[in-house]
Amino acid sequence: MSYSQAFRDHLASGTTTVARAFAVTRADGVVMGFTDHDRDLAFDGVTFRADSGMTARALQMGTGLSVDNSEVFGALKSDAITEDDILAGRYDGAYVKGWLVNWADVGMRALQFAGTLGEVTRSGGSFTAEMRGLSEGLNQPQGRIYHARCSAILGDGHCRFDLNQPGFSEERPVEEFDGARTFQFTNFLGYDDRFFEKGRFKVLTGPAAGLVGMIKNDRVTTTVTRTVELWQAPGIAPLPGDMVRIEAGCDRRADTCKLKFANFVNFRGFPGIPGEDWLMSYPVSAGVNDGGSLSR
Repeated sequence: MSYSQAFRDHLASGTTTVARAFAVTRADGVVMGFTDHDRDLAFDGVTFRADSGMTARALQMGTGLSVDNSEVFGALKSDAITEDDILAGRYDGAYVKGWLVNWADVGMRALQFAGTLGEVTRSGGSFTAEMRGLSEGLNQPQGRIYHARCSAILGDGHCRFDLNQPGFSEERPVEEFDGARTFQFTNFLGYDDRFFEKGRFKVLTGPAAGLVGMIKNDRVTTTVTRTVELWQAPGIAPLPGDMVRIEAGCDRRADTCKLKFANFVNFRGFPGIPGEDWLMSYPVSAGVNDGGSLSR
C-alpha cells in the first residue's frame, strides 16, 4: 500500500473526503467498477458506479504468507451485478483491485487490495462476496501426484489433445431438458455408449452461455435417443434451441489414453507404480523373498 505525500497530508488533515472503489475483471473480460461513494468516480479508464449498492467491510492484511482478506456486499441490480450472472459463475475467480480514493480529487488514491473473488453468496436480494489476496495462490497444491492415473485434464497444456478434431466433440441445440440435470437428444448417434462420460458440457448461446458442467452419465437409451446427465444442475437453465457443446470424457486410465485418444505420449500418470496391496505387504518366512512379483 503506497500513499503519495499529498494523500498523506489529506488523511492527516482531520477532514477527509475519501471513499472505496473496486474494479472487478471477470474471466470473460468484462470490467465493472463500483464505489461506496454517493456519486460515480472515474480513473484508470474505469467508471466506478455509485448506484450498485456495494460497500466493503474492513480489509485485513498481514505480513508473511498469511492470506489478506475482506468482504464486499451489496444489492443485486439488473443493470449491475445480477443474480443470473452470479448463478452462471461469471464472477468466480474474478480479479479485484480496491482503492482508497479522495473523491474530490481522484488523483489522490492508494491501492489497498489486489486479489480474486472467492465464495459469493446470495440472500434476500443481496450478495456477499469474499475477497482473497494474492497470497491465496500459495495455498494451491504444487508439484505432481504420483499415482496410476493421469493427472492432466483432457485438452489442457499437459494433455495437449485437440478436442476440436472430428469425432471428439459435438455441438447441438438443446431439445429436451428436465430442468434439473438431464438432457435428451434425438439422432445423436455415431458415438459409443458412455463415450461422453466424465466430459464437459458447455452452453454456447442463450442466457446460460458460458456455463460449464461435468457429465455424470451418457447413455444411448434407444436407437435414436441419447441421454446426458450432469453431476450438478446448471445455475441457469438452458432453453430449447440454445447451442451446447458436448466433449468426450476421459477416465484418465492408461488404456483409455492409448485406445480412445491415441495420446499416450502425453500421459501424465504412472501405471507401473505399486498399488496399495504391495505397499502394505511384508516379508514372510515361507516362500521366496527375492523382490519379485507377489502373485507367483
